[in-house]
Amino acid sequence: MSSSFPSKIQAKMELAKNIKEEEKLYRYNGILYPIIMSPEENLKALESLEARPDDVMLVAYPKCGFNWMVAVLRKVMAAASGEKVESKMPPLIEFFGPEMLQLLQQAPSPRFLGTHMHPDNIPPSFKEKKTKMLVIFRNPKDTAVSFYHFSNNNPVLPTALSWDSFYSEFMSGEVPWGSYFDHAVAWEKHINDPNVMTVTYEELKQDLSGGVRQVSEFFGFSLTDSQVQTIAEESTFQAMKESSQDSHGQMGNVFFRKGEIGDWKNHFSQSQSEEMDAAFEKHLAGTQLGAKLKYDVYCKW
Repeated sequence: MSSSFPSKIQAKMELAKNIKEEEKLYRYNGILYPIIMSPEENLKALESLEARPDDVMLVAYPKCGFNWMVAVLRKVMAAASGEKVESKMPPLIEFFGPEMLQLLQQAPSPRFLGTHMHPDNIPPSFKEKKTKMLVIFRNPKDTAVSFYHFSNNNPVLPTALSWDSFYSEFMSGEVPWGSYFDHAVAWEKHINDPNVMTVTYEELKQDLSGGVRQVSEFFGFSLTDSQVQTIAEESTFQAMKESSQDSHGQMGNVFFRKGEIGDWKNHFSQSQSEEMDAAFEKHLAGTQLGAKLKYDVYCKW
């Protein structure tokens, strides 16, 4: 599975080139998903996925730092166990077909899993088993811009006609995996759950070694200070981008584009900025997640 992952992804990319733009997404329970990566059979099979209490679960809305944290967590798990984590498969459970889910049942613990799904759509056994979940959020303006570029460079997703059209779709939730603000509001309800740890992309950019230490402790992995420091140094965005050819094949530059904070200023018009300010005010002002996102610091001109 490990060595063939880039080639499997490449095969799906080739397949995507023969699909009409308007057929690349479909709705499942009201949410848009990419038909090539997350066909209906995958999502139906997921509903009966049996979680384990010691699964390591990473959750993020698309383009909030998921792939970055996949690599960080793999390094944490390898350092804690003393064994190299071989798999290069991104652990998005909605990409797993029924056969893959059967293999997953036999996989040794701790299993590393992830998802972009809304918390209400994550298989119920994760909550029943009190599986720990690390949830990553990023300021909504940079998320939108990153999602826009990702869509335009990823053949399994429809190409945006323009930034303005993508922005409108993002604001109305008509993008894969649904509305950013719906996800944020739903996760806000779980922010004090002892089995949920919420971290922001911006926090990790500012203090990665502190983030690595917190995340390791949350999942119960015991690392030395030097291990934490080594993982942080190997996991800067630039280091990840440089090694992405090995981990993600030709898609490396798509998954790891800029990783900057504030790139939204190169795309948003004044009216778009004000519209998103109003959406943030409506959905997240006064909440704990809203405070964590430091919107006034990262999302104001």
